Amino acid sequence: MYFGSHVSIRRGFLEAAKHARSIGGRSFQYFPKNPRSLTLKTLDRRDAEACAAFCREHDMRSIAHTPYPTNLAVEAGERRDIVVRSLLNDLEIAEACGSVGIIVHFGIYKGSDPLDGYKNIVATLNEVLDRWSGDTPLLIENQSGEHARMGMTLEELVGIRNLCVRPEAVGFCLDTCHSFASGLWDGSNWTDVLARGDALGYFAQLKAVHLNDSVYPCRSFKDRHANVGKGFIGETAFRSFLASPWIERLPVVLETPAAGSDTHEQEIRQLHRLAEGKR
Repeated sequence: MYFGSHVSIRRGFLEAAKHARSIGGRSFQYFPKNPRSLTLKTLDRRDAEACAAFCREHDMRSIAHTPYPTNLAVEAGERRDIVVRSLLNDLEIAEACGSVGIIVHFGIYKGSDPLDGYKNIVATLNEVLDRWSGDTPLLIENQSGEHARMGMTLEELVGIRNLCVRPEAVGFCLDTCHSFASGLWDGSNWTDVLARGDALGYFAQLKAVHLNDSVYPCRSFKDRHANVGKGFIGETAFRSFLASPWIERLPVVLETPAAGSDTHEQEIRQLHRLAEGKR
């Protein structure tokens, strides 16, 4: 399976891929640039293409994650222009690295009419898609509901994709902590979630998974990741999740704390054990 973790690109894209493999990963996630800024980054194409070649050689898969300030629900104007340019920059980098896609959060809108937020999300995506000619897709990530009660349901995610000018260039990334925090998945209803997602066409467009346990209970609307099996989701629920029919084809990436006795190398081994149904 394509298990892995988030890694740093401090030493470049190729070294990030090598580090991911050294800890047992067959996948990894990275920020294409400073995660706290939308400032554009000049692409080191040689390094990025070396990363892509390394991943092909070792059958690894990577995903990129947009910086934290990226907000699809931003109003039209200068701020949206900044977001669009940043997303195009992220896509260019991810394409050169051979990544499966670039992950972007659904969007946060705090105006009086939520419909305006959804309209902004579609408009921002369409501005990007109108200017992007590459093959790397945008992958919309479901949200926990912590900052805005948006992007928490499969219906919202599929609906936004369907409204895009080029829906074929848009896919999804499922975050398990966000699913649990929002109440989409309560830890025992995964069969129902699968059935609903299949009926909506969500899982046909799922390209990546963030595998995180939750520090807080279901429907807490709090985005706090815990190490797998050490939060409120628990190992039993993850065994059920990892039995999903599409799981073997996707990069499944940890965004969990890696400190003290918990390391991503140990946690990747744990994921293989859970996927095999072992205790």
